[in-house]
Amino acid sequence: MQDLISFLQEHNELKIIEEPLDIWLEIPHLAYIEVKKQDSKALLFTNPIHKTKEGIITYNMPVVMNVFGSFRRLELLVTKYNTNKSFPNIESIASQIKSLLNLTPPKGIKNLFAKLFDLYALRHVFPKKYKGKAPCQEVIIQGDSINLYSLPILKTWEDDGGQFITMGQVYTQSLEDSKSKSAANNVGMYRLQVHSKDSLLLHWQIHKDGAHFFHEYKKANKLMPVSIAIGGDPLYIWCAQAPMPPRAFELMLYGLIRGKNPLLASCISNDLSVPYDCDIVIEGFVDTNEFAPEGKFGDHTGFYTPIDYYPIMRINAITMRQKPSFAATVVGKPPLEDKYMGFMTERLFLPLLQTSVHGLIDYSMPENGVFHNLILAKIETNYPAQSLQIMHSFFGLGQLSFVKHAIFLDSNAPSLHKDYETLCDYILQRVSTKELFITQGICDALDHATHEFGVSGKLAIDATKQPLKFSFQSIDSKGLLDKMKSISSEIESLHIYPHENPIVLCRVRKQKTPILSYANRFYDELNEYASFFIFIDSNEDLQNYYLLIWRIVNSIDVTRDLVIKDTCAFLDATSKGELENYTSDWPKDTLCTKQVLESLQEKGLLDGIDLEFIQKFGIL
Repeated sequence: MQDLISFLQEHNELKIIEEPLDIWLEIPHLAYIEVKKQDSKALLFTNPIHKTKEGIITYNMPVVMNVFGSFRRLELLVTKYNTNKSFPNIESIASQIKSLLNLTPPKGIKNLFAKLFDLYALRHVFPKKYKGKAPCQEVIIQGDSINLYSLPILKTWEDDGGQFITMGQVYTQSLEDSKSKSAANNVGMYRLQVHSKDSLLLHWQIHKDGAHFFHEYKKANKLMPVSIAIGGDPLYIWCAQAPMPPRAFELMLYGLIRGKNPLLASCISNDLSVPYDCDIVIEGFVDTNEFAPEGKFGDHTGFYTPIDYYPIMRINAITMRQKPSFAATVVGKPPLEDKYMGFMTERLFLPLLQTSVHGLIDYSMPENGVFHNLILAKIETNYPAQSLQIMHSFFGLGQLSFVKHAIFLDSNAPSLHKDYETLCDYILQRVSTKELFITQGICDALDHATHEFGVSGKLAIDATKQPLKFSFQSIDSKGLLDKMKSISSEIESLHIYPHENPIVLCRVRKQKTPILSYANRFYDELNEYASFFIFIDSNEDLQNYYLLIWRIVNSIDVTRDLVIKDTCAFLDATSKGELENYTSDWPKDTLCTKQVLESLQEKGLLDGIDLEFIQKFGIL
């Protein structure tokens, strides 16, 4: 991390915060604000502290945040940091992957040598053992000296259940296969809650390789080794969240991109290995029969995930450099660091998806769709129902199977990545209720809107056809509101998204009746004015489209919340409760603590942040 800090300084991508700030809320709140700025910088907090009733705790290591928090910084970290001259940009890496996946025989001697050169690059993908004493083991802490509270581990949100490691690389290994006599290695990025001075809670979701390995150890009634690395080359962090196929070691991507084999050092207290140049390594074991309550936690969905039981990791050793830095990130409402990490994942995995999804031209995962809630895809339409074929491919393929809502566009559509207003208009010009397709399948374990844990309705919107002709009656917002209020007094206000095929956004203050129970009457009275009606909670800004997309796709399960009446569709994107037979507690969304922001303002650390900025991103 010291090398990384120097690199960021050289490229004017680092802001140093020398003011003593608390690891509880202050540091993460400042990072949360910073990453949302147009000109955001990486942050180095040189004096992290924690204020307690007994006094102030100081930490002897800095906290580094927002490392991936801009497109420029992402490009620099991938292509200039530890430079591999073969890749001047991220797109060139994608091209290399596409070339490797092209299994057709090369034509001509020139193409043959080019293919051999591509294949020669694969020599770097396999990890090697680091020889000698690894830098990450310059300091070794064991026994009674182990104390996780000596590390500047953050508490991000006021209602979080405690302190969480948020940028830990979690290394695990499957049990040895009896036939191949080998074990699969994995690195994942899971949140890790401090449970005690020498134990952590591992929040690996049920669909992840770490959880699959856990069940192998549980079935064998064996302790499961786990090692958590913090810091080192930032590419390790990206690899940890890359959606590789099952049992494929994510660090192979590191070798391909960096053009050098990842070097792994053997842990001192278990049989795992981690990158030799990390700053901190936490080693231990999981008893597969030992669980404890984990959470709440303000997660990347922008909502708190509830308390649930997860495995306990008992710490056997902590090793580190002589002068380590502590890497962390903040998750919550978009945009955050995961926007940029997700963009790189999106670009590099496109060639792989194209081998499985015939006709896929491009795709995009908008950050305000929190990746698994909304995806856009540009596709070829060379034969009938090709869009439906691709829809089913998306909803059943690897980590794409977690996607809940997908919009498919034809090859003539505008870019999926830039002008969203133009893109939205293009979609609306081609969509009626006949282009909505509903199915059901697996969803992300963090999804709180589902009618059943881990299972959700899925919506595909086919916008690949020729433009449609619409002939809706013109009406202003007041006139339409009066008509809707005559049916339901719970409609407080509305906004009409202006288009030939308009969307009516309605604020609702629910009382005793589910809003969709009025669908028949709404259809009878309103079908001549619009096809699409979306209902939102009464405290939402109906013209903040960025946050509305985030709120809507987070808050619906289409098998419960979408009613289609011939030419009209009614979508309930309000928070759910007893009226909708929702039996859990609807989670709160992540909000900064006002007193903390006021304190940061007084210290001169929030310059340029005004009310418009705060409202745009739903910060308070």
